[in-house]
Amino acid sequence: MSTLIKQVRADGLPRHVAVIMDGNGRWAKARGLPRVAGHQAGAQAAERLIRFAGGKLGLKNLTLFAFSTENWNRPAEEVDFLMHLLDQFITEKLKEFIREGVRLIVSGDLGGLPSQIRETVRNAIEQTAQNDRLLLNVALNYGARQEIVRACQRVASAAVAGKLNLVELDENSFACFLYTDGIPDPDIIIRTSGEMRLSNFLLWQAAYAELYFTGTLWPDFTPAELLKTIASYQKRERRFGGVRNV
Repeated sequence: MSTLIKQVRADGLPRHVAVIMDGNGRWAKARGLPRVAGHQAGAQAAERLIRFAGGKLGLKNLTLFAFSTENWNRPAEEVDFLMHLLDQFITEKLKEFIREGVRLIVSGDLGGLPSQIRETVRNAIEQTAQNDRLLLNVALNYGARQEIVRACQRVASAAVAGKLNLVELDENSFACFLYTDGIPDPDIIIRTSGEMRLSNFLLWQAAYAELYFTGTLWPDFTPAELLKTIASYQKRERRFGGVRNV
């Protein structure tokens, strides 16, 4: 680990890393375990990553895709377990977040969540609001298309109310109506499990993100692999539509 840390330039850290945490079910199946065991192991992997990212690594913004709007289509028993696991995770980690300077925010439709987890999330957001070491953005009941539609609805409402001149609307002002208002766009999006798609995740924000796909299943993703990912990112040339430097 210490060797890997030395390979990562502190002055070249991405401002924002986003992760599609995929592969919990396959991890469990490969071990002859129920899917819920994979989700439990996935929560432990998330805990390791948050602690390392905000601690030794010094990352400032981390987004984790925890539950999508499409995940409601899973079996009811699995959905219920995921809701309980999310509620338990936030409740148990809240004191650590406060102590370690982690600020929790959520991107997604909180109104569509069960009342218990909604209350837990809002309490954690309030109690960590002044923290500034690591911004942890949890994408919860989140879908990027839904986010963009919601943003358009908010734009329309602001225009009707006379608070927005549509002629002056541009990319920057539109972004203010997204869940991620105030957060820099992700510099790199990591997806575990070998799948190579964004799955309705941060479609607007991913415009110039570097993509990193790994065959590692999420429960097996470690801080060491995060370092390898960032080392790879630091070797890439981000041109944002420009030309290659020669």
